[in-house]
Amino acid sequence: MPLLNEEHVTRRALITGRVQGVWFRGWTCDRAAALGLVGWVRNRRDGSVEALFSGPAAAVDEILGACRSGPPHAIVEAVEIRPAEPPNNAGFYQQATK
Repeated sequence: MPLLNEEHVTRRALITGRVQGVWFRGWTCDRAAALGLVGWVRNRRDGSVEALFSGPAAAVDEILGACRSGPPHAIVEAVEIRPAEPPNNAGFYQQATK
């Protein structure tokens, strides 16, 4: 259970490399939900994966670190991270390709 005074942050990540067709979105949903994060993940038409993570700073940092390697068959080349606004949804889910 998060502490009441724990800092919450929201970060958008753009993950590039061999990240589609390797269960990256499902893996991200499982990990983010286990960490109690709110947000979404989706494939992009350019072959990258984009995700929005919102929650306790330590949990967001943990998922961002995990995204640097991804699931077993992924080959992550880069993870670009930037601040973002918190999502309007509850839970963590997959969005349609953008």
